[in-house]
Amino acid sequence: MSFFDLLKIEFIKVKRSKIVPLIFIAPLLVVWSGVKNLSQYFTPEYTNAWAAMFIQSALVYAYYLLPFSMIVVCVMIAGRETGNNGILKMLALPISRYKLCAAKFCVLLAFLFMEMALFFAVFTIAGTVATNTMGVKETIPILYLIKSCAGLFLTMLPCVTAMWAITVMFEKTLLSVGLNLLLVIPGVLLSNTPAWIAYPYCYSGYFVSCSLHDFTANSADAVSFKLLPFLPVAAMFFILVLMIAVTGFGKKEMR
Repeated sequence: MSFFDLLKIEFIKVKRSKIVPLIFIAPLLVVWSGVKNLSQYFTPEYTNAWAAMFIQSALVYAYYLLPFSMIVVCVMIAGRETGNNGILKMLALPISRYKLCAAKFCVLLAFLFMEMALFFAVFTIAGTVATNTMGVKETIPILYLIKSCAGLFLTMLPCVTAMWAITVMFEKTLLSVGLNLLLVIPGVLLSNTPAWIAYPYCYSGYFVSCSLHDFTANSADAVSFKLLPFLPVAAMFFILVLMIAVTGFGKKEMR
């Protein structure tokens, strides 16, 4: 069976799951609260309203709600095979468990992309309503929003990889969820230290924090988030942890 056939099967498995309604919760919650709380201070002369609303909404989302929702998605994807020993039946088939793990991981990334697209859509709608209601004439900065949402997606990739590896390596769901939650919580603290580069669970939050720094800086050209050394470190972590997840997938069930 080819990888694309496996991928198609994995998408069919989650088609009727509750994952899609789940990923609506975090974007709706943070956008509603962030835009609503900030827009009441807008005046027709207010400038950079869109950037202010995005940062207000994305800070809590990037540090906590987005990682929390991805933890649940990881568990739900992995849990599709745990009922009635379904994973053992899958592993008994002439299918590479490496391909099977990679296919499930691709589904996880698809849901991450879907949630970011949803966040972009909900934020654009809410921001348009807020600016029109308060009389702000600023146009929608589409490129800024796309760039920011793409940055959130890319900085979440190492974190999601670690979450997936923990999920497939631990037999007890409660243990994997608890460990991932414990790793997410200190992210906001470590992002304010030089150790942030070694802690993927804070990457997306650090990205938004840098956007906040740029927003409040006097220079319009300020760019706090540097691709170096982030990019090589994040890429190496992503590849290494994904290899651990792929090679370890199914081992605990085969014992």
